[in-house]
Amino acid sequence: MAQLYTLLTLLQELQEQLAVCNRCGLCQSVCPLFAATGREADVARGKLAMLNGLAQDLLQDPQGVLARLQRCLLCGACAANCPSGVRVTEIFLRARAILTGYLGLSPWHKAVFRGLLAQPRFFHHLLAWGAKCQGFFLQPADELLGSSCARFLSPLWQERHVRPLAALPFHRQVPSLRSAAAPGRPTVAFFVGCLVDKFFPEVGQAVLKVLHHQGVGLVVPPDQGCCGIPALSAGDLTAFSRLVRHHLRQWQEQPWDYLITACATCTATIKKLWPLFLPEATAAEKSVLQDLTAKTLDISQFLVDVTGIAPPPPRSTAVPVTVTYHDPCHLKKSLDVAEQPRTLLRATPGVQLLEMAGADQCCGCGGSFNLHQYELSKAIGRRKIDNILATEAQIVATGCPACMLQLLDLLSQRGARVQVRHTLELYAAAL
Repeated sequence: MAQLYTLLTLLQELQEQLAVCNRCGLCQSVCPLFAATGREADVARGKLAMLNGLAQDLLQDPQGVLARLQRCLLCGACAANCPSGVRVTEIFLRARAILTGYLGLSPWHKAVFRGLLAQPRFFHHLLAWGAKCQGFFLQPADELLGSSCARFLSPLWQERHVRPLAALPFHRQVPSLRSAAAPGRPTVAFFVGCLVDKFFPEVGQAVLKVLHHQGVGLVVPPDQGCCGIPALSAGDLTAFSRLVRHHLRQWQEQPWDYLITACATCTATIKKLWPLFLPEATAAEKSVLQDLTAKTLDISQFLVDVTGIAPPPPRSTAVPVTVTYHDPCHLKKSLDVAEQPRTLLRATPGVQLLEMAGADQCCGCGGSFNLHQYELSKAIGRRKIDNILATEAQIVATGCPACMLQLLDLLSQRGARVQVRHTLELYAAAL
């Protein structure tokens, strides 16, 4: 009964939001999926028109509606450019939750989201074994990029080039941390995120290095897990709520002034989606979430807008490099953070910033979209790779580990000699 009530509430809220759309079609011009397919059904306007009759479609063709909703990157370009202020990403996520609640999760998705992702300790242990065994299935592809490809023909990996799991994830390097702030400096809680932890622990170390240099106090709680966006994207509010409440309990145990992440997707999820999609949140939880979202910042935004940055003294050993910057969708379109990463790069000695065409165009990753719609993901990403290569930059920097995986994959397949780095890595290396 409680689940049915939740679904009916979501459906009512969905219908109220759909009424705002006037079908102007401006979303068509900014949708990366429409640019690749030219199909009206793939653009936000087409999906919103379909959702107008969702109550009836739940009985007629729920699987078909869900399949069309899953053909979306959730990049937020349509919402960011909508003159009517339609909250498209929120609408699509609510619709996915409604359909998943009606249809139920498959055993596979239950095992992944509730049995694995929503249990951080078990997730850590399983991925640790995966890191030890991955050599049997992967072979090196590009030494410069550190990419690998499938050793055997695999329907999952196909021709993908992947970043192998780190031999020692960040949570093993830094199980927990509590350091005092210098006088007058804030204390931050660092949300690591799955991809930084499992694939890019060097990004986590760069965060610690820069914050220590700034005299900022640090809180890194043990047993951190996923921000929950994979479960939410699949419509699994149960696994999502478990992860949100797990982290709320962790962060209430120690005082801090800001919550920072080095992952654009984690930042947008915590700041924008946690308060919207926590089912049956208590008054106390709502109060904590309201305070939390006001204090959540991307690492570049925190450094530029809160602590302030100054260029480190140039080193005689520093080798000048040319760098171009890719705007992660969840950073620019969801959070309006675009100038701060560039400020950080310009403050890095030896870095020459070369702007690419279409810097804020989606790279095509879209999280689970990349897994389920890889050919479309790759087609969207090719335009981004072309723009990167046109700059002739040595490094492409960005602020999202998911974007880093996508760029690494496509650059490696292209045989391009362009490194993929997190913005903060470059700044940290200059300290």
